[in-house]
Amino acid sequence: MAVDWSDNIVIANLADEPALSDELAMICERIEETSEGDPVPHAVLEFHEVSYVNSSNIAQLLRLRKNLEAHGRQLVLCGVTDEVMSVLVVTGLSKVFRFAADLLTAIASIQIADTAQD
Repeated sequence: MAVDWSDNIVIANLADEPALSDELAMICERIEETSEGDPVPHAVLEFHEVSYVNSSNIAQLLRLRKNLEAHGRQLVLCGVTDEVMSVLVVTGLSKVFRFAADLLTAIASIQIADTAQD
């Protein structure tokens, strides 16, 4: 379930299917439906409970990344299991997404990057 960690960071603790697809869809919709003038948050996705991603999940992740980047925001995947990481490596997406070892590191990396941009 997605939780606002701060005004500009949303954290989602993801679970395996079928909840994974629903959570990713909800986060994508939230970003896409942000009103003009409202701030778009960064997103941190916690994958420690996810054991498998399918092509639909990958498409959702790419869509989310594209939408966030269009608003100058970051997507960080953290706690990625070996099973999920192997899929991302084989598909070449390990070079596309940003990763962090854990939730606190992911949040810190976003905050540091935000501070550097100011």
